[in-house]
Amino acid sequence: MTSDPRLRVPLVVLTVLILDLSLFTRVRVAGVMPDLMLLLAIAAGITGGQVRGAVVGFGSGMVVDLFLQTPLGLSALVFSVVGYTVGTAQTGILRASWWIPVVTAFVASAAGVLFFALAATVVGDTSLVTARLGLVMALVGVMNALLAPLAVRMMAWALDCTPARGGYVV
Repeated sequence: MTSDPRLRVPLVVLTVLILDLSLFTRVRVAGVMPDLMLLLAIAAGITGGQVRGAVVGFGSGMVVDLFLQTPLGLSALVFSVVGYTVGTAQTGILRASWWIPVVTAFVASAAGVLFFALAATVVGDTSLVTARLGLVMALVGVMNALLAPLAVRMMAWALDCTPARGGYVV
């Protein structure tokens, strides 16, 4: 396999998209499924920093927008902001510890779901801001947090980042 991240990142994004649209549509807790494409943006921010988090977030968001009934670019906007924010936190405070990517994925996923619902409301789709929004935020956060170690390793490989002590990237 090539060592060029320009080829590996799209490979990971497309693989996760296929898994998201096929296998993970059946993995639901209280009607909520994990948001794997958002998790990719978070993992890119953790492993690669601000710019890579934003770029992977934008790319994965645009790809997933092709399959959603929301305005084109909404996921791209949200995922790139979340990826950039996680990358900013990573460069400032995050260190190599097994639990930090898990907690980061939980918080960033919940925030991403909230930001997506609010951004959708701004563009006229009020169906996402409901009484269930808090439950959806919590469940997506928990499911993405459980998948975070795998996503971080995949993005570290795709972005050609060197894993630090404990297997996570600093």
